[in-house]
Amino acid sequence: MRNDDPLWDMIEDKKSRFMELADTVWGTPELLYKEHRSAEAHRALLESEGFRVETGLAGIDTAVMGEAGQGGPVIAILGEYDALPGLSQRAGSDAHDPVEPGGSGHGCGHNLLGAGAMMAATAVKDYLAANDLPGTVRYYGCPAEEGGAAKTFMVRGGVFDDVDAALSWHPMSFNGIIPPLTLAVAMIDFHFKGRTAHAAVSPHLGRSALDAVELMNVGVNYLREHVPQDARIHYAVLDSGGQAPNVVQERATVRYSVRSLKRRDMQSVLDRVTKVAEGAALMTGTTMRSHFISAMSEMLDNPPLYKLMQTHFERVGAAQFSDADRDYAKKIQATLSDADIDATYQATGLERTDAPLCDFVVPYETRGVPMLGSTDLGDISWTVPFAQVSGGTMAIGTPLHTWQVVAQGKSDAAHKAMVQVSKAIAGTAVDLFTDPKHLAAAKADFKTRLSKDPYESPLTPDAEPRVP
Repeated sequence: MRNDDPLWDMIEDKKSRFMELADTVWGTPELLYKEHRSAEAHRALLESEGFRVETGLAGIDTAVMGEAGQGGPVIAILGEYDALPGLSQRAGSDAHDPVEPGGSGHGCGHNLLGAGAMMAATAVKDYLAANDLPGTVRYYGCPAEEGGAAKTFMVRGGVFDDVDAALSWHPMSFNGIIPPLTLAVAMIDFHFKGRTAHAAVSPHLGRSALDAVELMNVGVNYLREHVPQDARIHYAVLDSGGQAPNVVQERATVRYSVRSLKRRDMQSVLDRVTKVAEGAALMTGTTMRSHFISAMSEMLDNPPLYKLMQTHFERVGAAQFSDADRDYAKKIQATLSDADIDATYQATGLERTDAPLCDFVVPYETRGVPMLGSTDLGDISWTVPFAQVSGGTMAIGTPLHTWQVVAQGKSDAAHKAMVQVSKAIAGTAVDLFTDPKHLAAAKADFKTRLSKDPYESPLTPDAEPRVP
């Protein structure tokens, strides 16, 4: 597209509506699969912008889709709007100051993510209509990314089967593509059932479920020496069987998350963890029942699509921040440790500077030491050609899932960065509609990768979307 293309003006003309949406969702933080007000706010704005709207995708109440245009190709732009527990925080503060002690907050910036993605989809819709171009653009409002794996269930439900390519973004410290390197993960609960008894009078008659949990954890800790180097195993005891030490605990539950760079390795480690649970039950004379909760695949690369997004982001450029924006970012940085800030630069592959906000786009070739996590976008990337970018919406060094992210979630700097990312996504989508070679290259790369390693859902057949 030419530099004088009106697509950016279409975003500028409507950006206030989407900033308002981002702030509305920030003010009603809702956890996975309970994002009813957030999903409704997205649905209402989609309808007012002329999208054809569908809700309840894949049987998930808080999943919404808006579609516009007609014919092919079908380009999807994905947003999210779930919050995190325990991160309530007042906007604009540079000190920990919960709005509601123990309440939720948008500690991963999903209020911005969803609004910015929808803004891009709306601009693409308007561009196609203004130029009488064929093609269908869709905005998907996706719930429960934080542990619920909603997109994995949506993939299994066929929601994206007719999509030709998908795009998204995430609020972070820097502007640029997000390296397609994440961990596959599965979450599973292990429930142990024993027999209660008086711990002093008749301990021999009891069968301790808590003992089984403790022995399982010990066994898994020994297992850690014999798993792939990139594997991660985490656990939390959900039910210890009560508070009375003189009663043998007849029930106990422990939750495990198992991760690895490859889905097949993750599954292998999970199978071994399950064997350890079975052994713990055998040793303690208890019974064990496992309950599979959710799973996500690792991210699949698509260089043609990522490079296209990079090109558009570089053309759009970073947000232009004010002195007030920088002053607030410096105050946030003062609440962080040097290790927080250093880790962000190391992950991005850049030398540390004194800049409080990112006012440039990180070059495509720049690679650091990634801090590996997991996302249900991984399963999107195995279903259609997919790419995503990050937007520098927060002070450099801000760790995700913290009150500092929430505090910056309604800031002018965050809004400005969201608009720039939206322009880059919209430009990428328009190129996919108007220049067939880009979509053909993305599809060819995708097909080649799947021919070598076909996709298999990491979900068990009986797994259903649920609050963990």
